[in-house]
Amino acid sequence: MNYSTLEIKYEGFVAHIVLNRPEAMNSMNPAFWTELPAAVRAIDDEAKARVIIISSTGKHFSAGMDLAVFLNMKEDFKGDPSRRAERMRRTVKMLQDSFTAIEEARMPVIGAVQGGAIGGAVDLLSACDMRYCTQDAFFSIKETQIGMTADVGTLQRLPKLIPIGMVKELAYTGRNFAAQEAQQLGFINEIFDDHEQMLSAVTKVAQQIAANSPLAVSGTKTMINYATEHTVSESLDYMATWQAGMFHMEDVFTAMEAQKKQQQPEFPPLHSAVKKIAQ
Repeated sequence: MNYSTLEIKYEGFVAHIVLNRPEAMNSMNPAFWTELPAAVRAIDDEAKARVIIISSTGKHFSAGMDLAVFLNMKEDFKGDPSRRAERMRRTVKMLQDSFTAIEEARMPVIGAVQGGAIGGAVDLLSACDMRYCTQDAFFSIKETQIGMTADVGTLQRLPKLIPIGMVKELAYTGRNFAAQEAQQLGFINEIFDDHEQMLSAVTKVAQQIAANSPLAVSGTKTMINYATEHTVSESLDYMATWQAGMFHMEDVFTAMEAQKKQQQPEFPPLHSAVKKIAQ
């Protein structure tokens, strides 16, 4: 697929999605909302990568929703109210799915932020497994200030990442919160001096993850995500059922043998997606 809003690079087992509309502050135009989930799912389906990094180019990570998306939506506010509402619901669900793809990817997804991450960019980052940023980074749940309720994931995911009282303050006011505050709240893992330093460090983290069994890492992501939505008892029961089907000794022996020999273990990749059922 040819992408107009992003590019994909590979470095070993790490796939790097780069938002590349710096002249428009990487705002999320109509094409972005189909290209990002397509890129994430293509990487996931191929199973060549074991970690995904999402970063961007230019001064800012992303200015959020592009005006063109709002203008397109405005055209839908005509005609029968019930049909208009049904169409709007489907539109919002489609936009939500763009970031749900990040959460559903089998491999961890890391967000790397410089400059502003505004509105929809916070939705995107909330769906990532980890987030890193530069000293000049700032974040804003901007939607309230432009007369709407954030609707593609921030209000659903952020309360699981930072204290609820702070979620409400940031969402109700729409104010900026800078890198240091974001780290103190637990939204950001680590802060770096500049973009180059950040990407170098994030790549090292990704490579550390990619060195582990992709099956073990995928299972760990699945379990943690499940645990955020369920009780401890339900999560433990799901873990036991998961292990009954997923736990095999090959990767364990490979890891133990490599440690014994002080070598880097080599694990087989996850299977690529099934494109069609054989006749």
